Amino acid sequence: MTIDRKATFTPEEIVARLKAELPHWRYEDGWIRRTYKTNSWKGTLMVINTVGHLAEAAWHHPDLTASYAWVEVRLQSHDAKGITVRDFALAKKIEEVVQWQPGAAENAPLEGTPQHDLRFAYVKYD
Repeated sequence: MTIDRKATFTPEEIVARLKAELPHWRYEDGWIRRTYKTNSWKGTLMVINTVGHLAEAAWHHPDLTASYAWVEVRLQSHDAKGITVRDFALAKKIEEVVQWQPGAAENAPLEGTPQHDLRFAYVKYD
């Protein structure tokens, strides 16, 4: 079975899918959106670079807006004039990577960035 990468979802389907699969994302003005809060400009740049790498690897490019302590990611398939499976797939990958906390698991080999020391903390995890 072949996936139609340009088939768009209805607004109702988008909202339902976001609720089930990406609860921190929202549908607004024809885009699926997520705002990542950071602790500093350093964290903001790290999120932007992460999203940029994932988007380029996927060949599907979001719009980004950033300030000192936040990044908004907006996804829409311009060629399909709506939200497609590509948008959901990239949103899931972005969410997985940006929200990854290696030190969250008990006995994890990687400790993760110290969240209690703002010199090192960069993403404000949900």
